[in-house]
Amino acid sequence: MPGGAATLGDAGELPWRGNCYPEGMSVNRMRNQSPIPARPWGVQWQLARSGRLLALLALGALGVEARGAIRDAPFRQASAFKFDPTPELLGATYQRLLITRDEVIQVLTDKGVARAFDERLGLDRTYRALADQPALDLALGRGRLFRLHADQFLSPGWAGKHIARLPSGVYRHLAVADDLSVLLSGPTNLALFKGGRLTAIPFAAPRADERLYAWRNDFYVLAGEAIWRVVWPPAELFPRVELFHRGADLTALAFRDQQILVGTRHGYYGLDLQSGRLSLPLQTNLPAAEITCLAPTANGVWAGTTAGVFFQQRAGVCRYFASRRWLADDQVVDLQLDRAGDLLVLTRAGLSKIEFGTLTLAQKADYYERKIRQRHIRYGFCSQLHLRTPGDIASAEMVDTDNDGSWTSYYLASQAFRYAATGEEAARSNAWEAFETLERLQTINPLNGFPARTFERTGFKVSDPDRWHLSPDPNWEWKAHTSSDEITAQTFAYAVLYETAAKSPAEKARIAAVYDKIIAHIVRHNLYLVDVDGQPTLWGRWHPEYVNHFPHSIGDRRLNSAEIIAFLQFAYRLTHKELYREKARELLYQHGYLDNITSSMSLIGPTPGFMFRGNDMGNEWNHSDDLLAFVNYWTLVRYAFNDELRRAYIAAVRDHWEIEQIERNPLWNFVYAMTGALYFDEPGALWTLQNFPLDLISWTVINSRRRDINKLPDNFRHHESEQLLSPDERPLMRWNGNPFTLDGGDGGASELAGDEFLLPYWMGRYLKIIQ
Repeated sequence: MPGGAATLGDAGELPWRGNCYPEGMSVNRMRNQSPIPARPWGVQWQLARSGRLLALLALGALGVEARGAIRDAPFRQASAFKFDPTPELLGATYQRLLITRDEVIQVLTDKGVARAFDERLGLDRTYRALADQPALDLALGRGRLFRLHADQFLSPGWAGKHIARLPSGVYRHLAVADDLSVLLSGPTNLALFKGGRLTAIPFAAPRADERLYAWRNDFYVLAGEAIWRVVWPPAELFPRVELFHRGADLTALAFRDQQILVGTRHGYYGLDLQSGRLSLPLQTNLPAAEITCLAPTANGVWAGTTAGVFFQQRAGVCRYFASRRWLADDQVVDLQLDRAGDLLVLTRAGLSKIEFGTLTLAQKADYYERKIRQRHIRYGFCSQLHLRTPGDIASAEMVDTDNDGSWTSYYLASQAFRYAATGEEAARSNAWEAFETLERLQTINPLNGFPARTFERTGFKVSDPDRWHLSPDPNWEWKAHTSSDEITAQTFAYAVLYETAAKSPAEKARIAAVYDKIIAHIVRHNLYLVDVDGQPTLWGRWHPEYVNHFPHSIGDRRLNSAEIIAFLQFAYRLTHKELYREKARELLYQHGYLDNITSSMSLIGPTPGFMFRGNDMGNEWNHSDDLLAFVNYWTLVRYAFNDELRRAYIAAVRDHWEIEQIERNPLWNFVYAMTGALYFDEPGALWTLQNFPLDLISWTVINSRRRDINKLPDNFRHHESEQLLSPDERPLMRWNGNPFTLDGGDGGASELAGDEFLLPYWMGRYLKIIQ
């Protein structure tokens, strides 16, 4: 959107921020229609040749001059909470959900009528005369509550005047029309209460149960495999029931305008209310097909199912809300929309609410930031939480992981970007606190320049216990076997901190001293990261004998070449040690590392026969390497020795981004934008940020049973579907995961921090992509 400011506002009809691709178009097809010009890059190359590229890099705002910044306007953010049942409702069977005209939430249970009190659900004793009377059914009439008891129905509304005595034990369901007439049903009969008189209606349709519905002043009965309509022609003395529609596996009805929607065990369809003819074909291309309840809206349909809820827009687009990220459980009993458009969902396990409030990206970032500061900082690490009781934050404990140094590096970088974008001293303080922890990763072990993976108090380690060693201070243990992941992430963090939040020569010298030790260790050990046993770690290898052993079809050749060159370039910038520049030149020009870096990502594919330490190096795409590559590109491009190399690196970034564009990843897109790219997937990046879930608990998510996505056969990249699902529908993962994975989670045993959102968001702010 060159030439003006775009807005991150609401997405039209959708009850959430969508920014979706055109209906029916997969991300793969969209990629082929990208407005990106073919190489050579025209304006981008001219920028580089003219020297403006260097100036823009120095400003940290590459590419922004040619684009309008996106204004961070409010968007619709889905979030959920579960109502906490009082002890007397534990073990209850939930049967029906209603919301009165006064926004009172009423729930029918086998233990009595319950209601919501703020975020709790308890038995409704507000009317003392009704508190101990069990209700058989509930209904609304003009928005007011009606209750069916064994021997009467009544409404607390209208001054309590709507009450009628009934023969005891005959009726089990009721529905109320707009004219306040009441239809009642029992196992073998129907009755209509109208004008103060109860009139029996012959009805002998075979059924185990029936469901009654009122639409305006008409009544419908769903019984067995048929829909019946109650009619009372003016010329007749008594009402009767006529067959309206016969179907198969019918489960639920709902109404809008002149249409009746019919839920089945295999989807739903629509009928014209006047003629009974089909008005909407059977909808089967759905996230879940066994419908239990329906709630139409002006622009679509909410459906409860035996596997969660979904919203299908009139255009056919579906959003799916399942798993304990959204619901108490996935067996939906009933659902209702409140006046604000939020969704109340009653399931077998309780009551949940899916809200569609408005947030800005800045407010969302503030939410994650507060969460991190309040419960995720462990000795300065940005830590994952282990939940001793799955899903219960009150049972949280901060635990060590293999990659504490990496995740903390990304949090550090987010705070450094935040400081640069806002000038907030709290952000700078957070960044330097994280730096102090990374600094200690070196000093807590006896190896010069070797960063530990993590550390913990002696006796309290959790992850991979075989890799731990006592520190010189016996009160602490440190974890060895450090990977290239940690060195790459820390390089990125130090580079961002150096250029944004190192305000004094002393702070810059402190960064230089820590980083110099790491690179000196690697160079001193012949481009290996050497562990406490005197051997290279499994993945800390950048020597040509390792790197060039692989063909260009294996990612390590390209990635490890780019990593070590970025390391050496940055180390040279910090220290001006000629050794680092000469070593980089040797690798680039004598050992082919420049060719390795610029080798096309399209060459990477199945490559049998290349095993390393029991690992098949050519059997799949490594999505973790995508994260390492893109954060490494930041340092590789910005600290290039000269313009010619920078142009070559930018070409390599573009080549990788073109492969990864389908992921709509904000981090990939913003790193690519940093290179001066005039076109990148800005809508996709913002769509991901806006739909990133607020709930970061690792709930079990299952999408493989969905019928609305096209499953793919086994493939090298392990893309399990053609469509990229919204982040809040996918299994929870960091950016090193495969977003095309359909199923995942561990039942809520852990919680991520939120630095996954903060890093691309604040990078976007720093680059002035987001205003």
